[in-house]
Amino acid sequence: MEAAKSLKPSELADFLLNVAPVRPVFIWGPPGIGKSALVEDFAAAVGMKCVSMLGSQLAPEDIIGVPRVENGVSTFCPPAQIARQEPYCLFLDELNACSQEVQKAFYSLINDRRIGEFDLPTGSVVIGAGNRAQDAAIVKPISSALINRMAHVQLRAHPGDWLAWAGTAGVHGLIMDYIQLRPDHLWSKPPKHEEPFSTPRAWHILSDALLSYDQNALSDDVVNTLASGLLTPAHARQFVAFYRQSLRAFDLSAILKGEKGWPDAPEERDILYFLVQSFRAQLIKELPNEAKKLGGEARKLSLSAKDRLIQLSRISLEMAQLVVAEDDDGTALPDWFMVEIARDLPRLVAGRK
Repeated sequence: MEAAKSLKPSELADFLLNVAPVRPVFIWGPPGIGKSALVEDFAAAVGMKCVSMLGSQLAPEDIIGVPRVENGVSTFCPPAQIARQEPYCLFLDELNACSQEVQKAFYSLINDRRIGEFDLPTGSVVIGAGNRAQDAAIVKPISSALINRMAHVQLRAHPGDWLAWAGTAGVHGLIMDYIQLRPDHLWSKPPKHEEPFSTPRAWHILSDALLSYDQNALSDDVVNTLASGLLTPAHARQFVAFYRQSLRAFDLSAILKGEKGWPDAPEERDILYFLVQSFRAQLIKELPNEAKKLGGEARKLSLSAKDRLIQLSRISLEMAQLVVAEDDDGTALPDWFMVEIARDLPRLVAGRK
């Protein structure tokens, strides 16, 4: 469903408040991104109970009910989960993971808010959700008739929205600090093979796990075990390094100001790698694409960055080259900054490919 508009969580919340009461909505998105939580929040905001049904676990009779004979006439009795007296929000999760037979049972429910002879209470809302084919999840094609009965949107992870939520949800401070520093690690594309990957849900689970320990009992090994079982491997390694850095009081802002140097001890190699990746991410985020757009703070950062790169190259030329190298997806530092680096540090740029 690439054609559907991509919304961040705060935008989707507003969309649901306006559209869902009048027409069914289908939310597309990868696993663990917060689709279910947003629907539950929407239901709470409008004062409705949220009734969730998991499409991958449903049979047709779970929707249309079973027949009952009265006075020689059979009628279908919808399940109690659906046949309610008060208006409610019916959330059909993993709708595109159910069989074609179950999808057919949803037609009248989605289009007319009706199952057999039972009409959903006036004011009830129907919302569907599902993963996309590229998410390596269990999905099945949705018929054109069903697609045409709903308004479709995609949900994307947004670090700012997630941090705003995390601040009220008691998420572990170490995780909030990490995502503020590396917002690009909040979510990663699901892998094609069996391997943990980073999602807002995975970070929340990691937070709960960290908080379950006596903080004095946490260690590098414990944090590594938890992170490697929940996050994208590269993210897990850097989060463990961030944890170690927090214990050893290494601060990237202090390094950028020249108040501290890069860690150079062999046993601190993983911390150095994390700081280098964070340094690069900050430059990409804060340096403008064009030199003419440089403000005072950005110019100060660029001058400081060159000094820090010189210091870093003396510790490890390889690490310094990581800062200026282009990512596999084409992400790179601004051209004007690379021209300055090539002029001042030609050896560094020459070996960056």
